[in-house]
Amino acid sequence: MKLYVKHMVSNRCKMLVMEELDKLQIRYLTVDLGVIDVTGHITKEQKTLISIALQGSGLELIEDHKEILIEQIKTAIIKLIHYSDDQPRINFSDYLSNTLNYNYTYLSNLFTDAQGITIEHFIITHKIERVKELISYNELTFSEIAFKLHYSSIGHLSNQFKKVTGSTLSSYRTRKCMRHTNLENL
Repeated sequence: MKLYVKHMVSNRCKMLVMEELDKLQIRYLTVDLGVIDVTGHITKEQKTLISIALQGSGLELIEDHKEILIEQIKTAIIKLIHYSDDQPRINFSDYLSNTLNYNYTYLSNLFTDAQGITIEHFIITHKIERVKELISYNELTFSEIAFKLHYSSIGHLSNQFKKVTGSTLSSYRTRKCMRHTNLENL
């Protein structure tokens, strides 16, 4: 049985969910971003206990099909940008359509109606946060970062970074307190 979790966007969230399930002695096969694969069937009481345990950490179980799909859109984007070193060379609309088996126009309209921002804006926000993270590691050049995140050029990355952050890549790198936002806060 699958349970879907809202706001579950990091490995830290996954660990927290596993701890809560262990405390409640609920067996699971896997815990991934946004989804728990529970072994067997769980009762309404167990589901309520899980829900209460997760709410204390800002997570929540979701059952509405459209809400689940919106979380799956977010999770697919987050996995691709933050947790994959091997991003596909297809555009995000094709990637989302293929991953979720829905028409992109439907996904886009659903997402925008529910979130108040476009999927493109959500993607840009996460790509810039990933750029900040990569800059803070100080292991890659700006060109390597642009290539890694599939920007068409370093100029495109620079323009988008400045538009979103108000700062240039170089000035961001030289700042003493380079901070990126936790995924949970995006």
